[in-house]
Amino acid sequence: MTTIHFHNVYVASRGTSVGLLEKQGPLGNRFDYTHEDNTCQQDSFEKAERYMLQEAVDAAIRKSDYSIKDIEVMIGGDLINQLTSSHYFAKEFPISFLGMYAACASSSLVIGQAALWVEHQLAKTALAFTSSHVATAERQFRFPNEYGIQKKETTTCTVTGAGAVLLSRKKSKLKVASFTVGKVVDWQYNDANDMGVAMAPAAYDTLTTYFKDTNQSFQDFDLIVTGDLSKLGFAFLRDLLLQNGYCCEEKLQDCGLMIYDIVKQNVFCGGSGCACSMCVSMTKLLDLLEQQEARRIMVLATGALLSPIAIQQKESIPCIAHAIVYERS
Repeated sequence: MTTIHFHNVYVASRGTSVGLLEKQGPLGNRFDYTHEDNTCQQDSFEKAERYMLQEAVDAAIRKSDYSIKDIEVMIGGDLINQLTSSHYFAKEFPISFLGMYAACASSSLVIGQAALWVEHQLAKTALAFTSSHVATAERQFRFPNEYGIQKKETTTCTVTGAGAVLLSRKKSKLKVASFTVGKVVDWQYNDANDMGVAMAPAAYDTLTTYFKDTNQSFQDFDLIVTGDLSKLGFAFLRDLLLQNGYCCEEKLQDCGLMIYDIVKQNVFCGGSGCACSMCVSMTKLLDLLEQQEARRIMVLATGALLSPIAIQQKESIPCIAHAIVYERS
């Protein structure tokens, strides 16, 4: 059994901050903070990512009944080496901190871990957050954008943004119902410019594991939303499901296809990054629950656990997916 069920974990508040491209996308009016420039008036892209993280957390706290002094544990993750954004943000607060990494699946991982702390009364309140930035991610995993390297059509665009959610035992309209821990899945794919296809088998594995653990199906959800498979990876996942007898109909969507207009915006196959599933979840998806337009939604965040060194050594890309189920309480 890899699915953990929660009975007393509620969303107290949430916050987001994004860059220009995300502001111009279909969800642009839902974010708490938006920026006209991806530097966010900072002197490096790394500091810009950290600044957006500060804004997302600030928004979450301001919209809650809590202050920063009430937060007992913070759990965060990002894509930069040694979790730079998360650690440099956390050092400003005298609060217990856990840094966690699951690549672009970090959003579900940190929320699941925070929910465990609250459910088992290890903390009355827990703050979970993630961030990513198109310039910092490209510099680390591929080539700096400034180089002007020609990108492949299979490429995704790393979301520039940050999201935070404050969890507590105090009942609210939104409940964290379960957390399914994924397994590392490797189908021997090694194209770092096509991570959506690489991650699809991990998404399939975690989703079908949840179904087996709970004896549930697509019919038990209003939506099941993958993290950042984007156009090609999402199509691959749908094919895997159909080939194995799952009828997903219109209940399956992808955050990487929701945050951008891939026809009008120059984002190739769609969005990716830690902030992709986090920002879509904290806005569009939880809004649907809060406004009673949906009852139950799964966020299946996906992550490619690639290392630039391993890719240079011709290694494959192992992947993982973690799932969070939200319900209207």
